[in-house]
Amino acid sequence: MNAPLVLDWPSANQQLLVAEFARLRALLGDGDPTEARRHVADMARQMPAPAAIDTLAAVFDLSDFERDLLLLAVGVEMDARLAALCAQGLGQPQRPWATFGLAMAALPDPHWSAVTPVRPLRRFRLVEIDDGSGLSSGRVKVDERVLHFIAGINYLDHRLQALVSAEPDGGLMADAHRQVAHQAARDLRRCTGALPPVLLHGDDADGQRDVASLLARELGVALYHLRASDIPAAAHEQASLASLWQREAALLGGGLLLSRTDDTHAEALVRLMARIDGLRVVTGPTAPPIDTEALSYRVDKPDAPGQRALWRAALGGDARASSEMVDQLASQYRLGSRTIARSAARLPAGEPGRHCTMLRDLGRDTATRMGTLARQVEARATWDDLILPDGQKRTLEQIAVHARHRITVHHDWGFADKGGSGLGIASLFSGESGTGKTLAAEVLAHTLGLALYRIDLSAVVSKYIGETEKNLRTVFDAAEDVGAILLFDEADALFGKRSEVKDSHDRYANIEVSYLLQRMEAYR
Repeated sequence: MNAPLVLDWPSANQQLLVAEFARLRALLGDGDPTEARRHVADMARQMPAPAAIDTLAAVFDLSDFERDLLLLAVGVEMDARLAALCAQGLGQPQRPWATFGLAMAALPDPHWSAVTPVRPLRRFRLVEIDDGSGLSSGRVKVDERVLHFIAGINYLDHRLQALVSAEPDGGLMADAHRQVAHQAARDLRRCTGALPPVLLHGDDADGQRDVASLLARELGVALYHLRASDIPAAAHEQASLASLWQREAALLGGGLLLSRTDDTHAEALVRLMARIDGLRVVTGPTAPPIDTEALSYRVDKPDAPGQRALWRAALGGDARASSEMVDQLASQYRLGSRTIARSAARLPAGEPGRHCTMLRDLGRDTATRMGTLARQVEARATWDDLILPDGQKRTLEQIAVHARHRITVHHDWGFADKGGSGLGIASLFSGESGTGKTLAAEVLAHTLGLALYRIDLSAVVSKYIGETEKNLRTVFDAAEDVGAILLFDEADALFGKRSEVKDSHDRYANIEVSYLLQRMEAYR
C-alpha cells in the first residue's frame, strides 16, 4: 500500500480549488453533489495549512453562501466547464459568467444580504456587480487581487503600489527608541477591542520609523508606509483608499505607518484613520489632533550618551582608535541612528588612523543650510593667526576645552541630570572693530571641527510681529542638529536691553529679546 502523497501548500491549494469547482459544477447539474463534497473534504485534509479560500472566508467572516458565491465568481475565470454551465443555467451562451440570481437558485443556504454594500463581499470589494441589467441579473465579477490570492499568490494590490510601500526593518537603533517600541507593544497587547492608533512625535523622523518597524515586528505584523501628503483630499477617494487598504491589511497581515513631515494634512490623515482599523502608527513632529483614544510617545534624536553608543556600535572595533572623536561627535552633533549608520559605512575598513579626519568631515556633511537667514563661514584660521594677549587667548582655549569635554562633564559625571538647560556655551566677544572678534570665532570653529554660521541680521529681523521669532526658531532648530557655532555679528541689533513698555512696539521688542535669550539658554 502506497503512503499518501505529501503536497506542498501551493499544489495542495490548487488541488482543493479544482475539487471546489467540481462541487460547484455538481450543484449546477454536472455530477453528484454528495461525492463532490466528499472529495473536497479529502483534499482539505491534505492541506498542510488552511487553504487560501478558507483563510479569506475566516478573515472576512463570510457565510457559507458568500463563500460559495465568491468561489463561483472565481471558478468562471479559472474553469471553462464551470463558465459554460453558468451560461447554460442563464440560458444565454454569450454570457458565461455568474450572476446573483443564478447563485440564489443553485447554491445552498442563499440569502439576499450577501450582496448588500455593508456585507464583506462588496464592503471589502471582493466582488463587483455589474448592475446595468439589475442586481440579480448583473455579472458577479471577482476582483483580480482577490482572484490571485485565492489561487495562492499574495502581493500588494497594484492600485496601492504607487502610494504604499513595505517599510524595511530598522538596523542600528538607539536603546531609548527600542524601549519605546517595547512599551508600545506592551500597551497594545493590553488593549481590548479595536487597537488604538499609536502616535510617535518628536524631532527624529527616522527614529520614529525605526520604532514603528520594531513595534510591528514584535506584534507579528507586516508594516507598510503611506505619506500623509499622498492621502487624497476628496471624501470618496479617501473611502476608496480606506476600503482597499482594509482589505490589504487583512490579506497581507499588515499595519499602516502614516508619516508627516510637518503639521499639514492633519485633517485628511485623521479622517482616513477613522475609516480603518488594525495597527496604525502616525509619525511626525507633533501628534495630530485625534478625538479618539490613542497611545502617544515622544521620539527625539538620541542624547549625547545615546549617540556615543550608536557610533561605537556602528564603528565596531575601530571605535577604540577614534574614541576621542566619537565623544566629540556625540556631544556636538544631534544625529539620528540612520545618519550615523550611513556615515560609519563610508569609513575605510581597517584604517583607524584616518577615522578622526573622516568622522569630522562626515559630521560637516550633515550640515543643513538655513536658507537666507545665515551664511556659512569657511573657518580656516588657526591659533597662530590670532594675535591676542595671553589672558584672552587662554580664555578662548578654555572654551575649546569645555566644548571637547562636555559629554564627560555633563553626562558621564551627571551634571546634565541636574537641569536640561544651560548645557551649551555662550560667549560674548566685545571690543572695537578689527580686534579679532570674528577671527576668534573662526579659530574656535576650526579647532573644534564645527560649522560656523554668521547670522544675517537683515534677514532675521522683521518689522512684522512674530516674524523675527519665527526666523530665530528656524536658525536655532537647524543649527541644533549639526552642532553649528552661531555667530551673531554686531549683536547689539538683536541683544538689546529690555526697556520700559510705553506702547505695543516696546512690548513686542521685549518679547523678541526674551525669546532670543531663552533659545540661547536651551541651545546646546
